Amino acid sequence: MSQVKIFADSTSDLPTDWITKYEIGIIPLYVVFGEEIYRDGIDITPEELYRKVEAGGSLPKTTAPSPTDFVDAFRPHIERGETIVYISLSSNLSATYQNALIAADEFPPGRIHIVDSMNLCSGIGLLVMKAVRAAEQGKTAAEITAVLEHTRPLVDTEFVIDTLEYLYKGGRCSGMQNFIGSLLKIRPILKVVDGSIIPAYKVRGKKDKAVQKMLDNALANLDAMDNDVIIVAHTLAEEEALYLASVLKEKTSAREVALSQAGCVISSHCGPHTVAIMYTKKSEA
Repeated sequence: MSQVKIFADSTSDLPTDWITKYEIGIIPLYVVFGEEIYRDGIDITPEELYRKVEAGGSLPKTTAPSPTDFVDAFRPHIERGETIVYISLSSNLSATYQNALIAADEFPPGRIHIVDSMNLCSGIGLLVMKAVRAAEQGKTAAEITAVLEHTRPLVDTEFVIDTLEYLYKGGRCSGMQNFIGSLLKIRPILKVVDGSIIPAYKVRGKKDKAVQKMLDNALANLDAMDNDVIIVAHTLAEEEALYLASVLKEKTSAREVALSQAGCVISSHCGPHTVAIMYTKKSEA
């Protein structure tokens, strides 16, 4: 068995059974309501987060783990002789990656490999599973890092949000965009490109039209998909997620179509009833 320990942070939103089965280390980000600080995935659930938002009227702040948090998580594994590969939330979205690099400098060179996912949510999770499988094959940390850097641009992440309100309150769209979007019932389909979130399409009308458009986008890429894992992630949108997963199971040859409920950090930025499809494209090499 490889002596490589795979780490990710809580924004990877991995299914709990994967974390347990593959012994993946998870480092939580923080959700902050005023003076109250919660560890994502440990101290607060998305349901509790939304109740607090409704009661207080304002969104929480989210903050990265500190370098000390990373050092404390990494040290026991280094002391056991393991080498670590940590896959972070996109450096364009958080200081998480930079803080992990600072922590890695506290240990001997080559013992900790930090990989910027340039993604979020289960887009990170796809890379984590690539790392897990490479580790099971006995690859070294350096070899796993190379696999991840090759795979990183092949991850496709699209998601549909139910309301612009959370993006607006979080400073990710203007008040006018929020007003017009609400007035015209525009449902944006967002995409992760080069580590940042961009609007890919705008669908006017009911949300199910945008969800169908996102599904059609994925199915149009059947020939380009690898046959490994597709992940459908959601924030309190289980019915839509189950529908998407059932169609993807029927229409694709993926080995597994997994469901994932996004944690509090992703939920606080995207809002409730967001749904996403994430998969990896085939390598041309």
